[in-house]
Amino acid sequence: MANQPNDHLYQLIKSLTKAEKRGFKIYATRSGNESAKFIKLFDALDKASSYDEAAIIKKVTGIHKRQLSNLKAHLYKQILTSLRLININHNIDIQLREQLDYARILYNKGLYQQSLKILEKTKEVATQHYRATLRYEVLVFEKIIESQYITRSLKNRADELIVETQVTLNSMTEYTALSNLALRLYGIYIKAGHVRNKEDFENISSFFSESINSIDISKLDFFGKHYLNVSHAWYSLIVQDFLLQYRHATKWVELFRNNPEMLALEPIWYLKGMHVLLEALFVLGHAKKHSREIEKLDEFLANPPSRIDENLETVGFIYSYTSKINVHFIDGSFTDGVQLVPELLKKLDKFADQVDPHRILIFYYKIACLYFGAGNNKQSIHFLNKIINYPDSRLREDIHCFARILNLIAHFEMGNRTLVDYQIRSVYRFLRKMNDLNLVQQEILNFIQNLGNLKQDQTKEAFLNLRNRLLEINKMPYQKRPFLYLDIVSWLESKIYEKSVQEIIKGKFRSR
Repeated sequence: MANQPNDHLYQLIKSLTKAEKRGFKIYATRSGNESAKFIKLFDALDKASSYDEAAIIKKVTGIHKRQLSNLKAHLYKQILTSLRLININHNIDIQLREQLDYARILYNKGLYQQSLKILEKTKEVATQHYRATLRYEVLVFEKIIESQYITRSLKNRADELIVETQVTLNSMTEYTALSNLALRLYGIYIKAGHVRNKEDFENISSFFSESINSIDISKLDFFGKHYLNVSHAWYSLIVQDFLLQYRHATKWVELFRNNPEMLALEPIWYLKGMHVLLEALFVLGHAKKHSREIEKLDEFLANPPSRIDENLETVGFIYSYTSKINVHFIDGSFTDGVQLVPELLKKLDKFADQVDPHRILIFYYKIACLYFGAGNNKQSIHFLNKIINYPDSRLREDIHCFARILNLIAHFEMGNRTLVDYQIRSVYRFLRKMNDLNLVQQEILNFIQNLGNLKQDQTKEAFLNLRNRLLEINKMPYQKRPFLYLDIVSWLESKIYEKSVQEIIKGKFRSR
């Protein structure tokens, strides 16, 4: 994973587009201060290939070390101010907050009627765009003005404000509870992945039921309905109910498709829903629907309803490449799939500051699986080692566990018997430490450990016996999880029928 820049100002400058840099220069030199020290500092950091404080002080004349901290803070603020001006026409939240600022200025000037007029318009726009928090801020401000200055603008104004505030608070209460629930569920999934046993299932189900039953669905606005769909989708994913995940992800996506104005305002949430929908279709093996939704995703990214920013570009890249890789897992075209890897790695490097470690670990695992399926065990091990050597094994514990299993199998395929015997003990210790030694993993580890004791004519029967045991295990509740990460059955069948993994999966796909 790429090293993160160790300076926020440098990182911000390097994230600017050409248009944003030009906009900053116009803003910064509006008073004729082209030679200001902070502009010189901007130019120096813009040209620098890395952040080196000593080199910057030496390069920019007139800047001393004791001044640098304040100068950087001033430049940082100036850049953010210019970005705010550039983005104001493209972001409803910035527009609403600007109007709140104007209302505050007018209030401070004693121009109460003018302030109230702006607040009323701002409240209307906030309501139209389901910005309950900003609507509440407006109402609080209106109550302050009404309590200090008798405007006589409307009869019974005090009662109206009280009712409006209560309705808004009720909406916010349900919205906040659901957004908290969605975030909590997502955090659980990021840490541990799917449920591992009955205890996990009962704990998460009890928590989810208690949380969701306390919500009054009749009070939900757009975002309340959205977070209801999100919460159900995350819960379904965690408990491995992928049909339910598909249904709720479909509701998630359709909510935005039926509200195009919100789709334009919140494209990231729509993309997230598309990703969850595509993942459900992938696991369910619905190849045709999966392909159709990828086409819709590509069409959306090619013709977005709002301006493309770095966030939209990054998220679009992650979800687009994830779904495209999954196509090759569905139909077994691993050799074709590895052709995506060079461009994917370039983009990961390009978006290094925006892509979180969780996403990078998933990409490394998917790349490793592509190479394994294509028969390139050396490259598979290369990417698995990136996961195994990642310092925080608590992030996506499930990925860390299955990366170690696949690493053993890849080394076994390469004939590294001594290394396999040594690593088995290490993997056992790791899985016990993670409390993640399930039946499938036990069977695989025992099988690999004992394989060296078998005679040549006994190995095929051993592979067949393991395959049959795993197929039985796959029917058990809470034991399906390992098969989502590793198609171990197809690998065993490749040994039994003396074909490549790629040929086995392609054959299964054609016979569907």
